[in-house]
Amino acid sequence: MLDERDRKILEILQADAGTSVTELADRVALSVSACSRRIQRLEESGHIVRRIVVLDREKMGVPTTVYAMIKTAHHADEWIEAFRKAIGDIPEIVEAHRLTGNYDYILKIVLPRVEHYDVIYKQLVRKVELFDVSASISMEELKGGASVPVGYVQ
Repeated sequence: MLDERDRKILEILQADAGTSVTELADRVALSVSACSRRIQRLEESGHIVRRIVVLDREKMGVPTTVYAMIKTAHHADEWIEAFRKAIGDIPEIVEAHRLTGNYDYILKIVLPRVEHYDVIYKQLVRKVELFDVSASISMEELKGGASVPVGYVQ
């Protein structure tokens, strides 16, 4: 069971995984060693899966976001594995989700410019058969990031 200090540690690390243990300990009113033990426990329990660096997409040359909604006529395990491999081989596809509703999958694709979407589309359809693909261009990111709320954890 996690307490408020654990939740605060998780919140701070989500905002900046590079926060030093010394600063973190100070912000949650713990000794450095106690804070370090808590972080280790949170990693061992799986609450902290990994620590990553978030890159500036503009500076990395991929400021454009396209969401591709996919329908497929195939739902066999073999097709799903081929699809999983195909999207895994395309670094511009940064997220993929299986959905309920009118579409089977949604892909988040980051690109240098919108015209590059056709390159990614062709790479994907060469690897797996798709029934329908509909793409939407993100005009503006209103909220982004990978943070999850910490208030629900028990």
